Amino acid sequence: MSEGTDRQFWYNMRTGAVEQGMQSPSADRVGPFATREEAVHALEKLRANSAKWAAEEAENDR
Repeated sequence: MSEGTDRQFWYNMRTGAVEQGMQSPSADRVGPFATREEAVHALEKLRANSAKWAAEEAENDR
């Protein structure tokens, strides 16, 4: 693991756990996040981004 990645955090979509460093397979995790707190709120951020992109797409379809 490189020096930078072992200090970053990921949210494991399969387990719901926050992990420091690349512990689980890439298919199971999202990130990286700079802090544990950011990773804890990963699902909220993903949902907000999805809603934003859906609204932008709907606006572009008009």
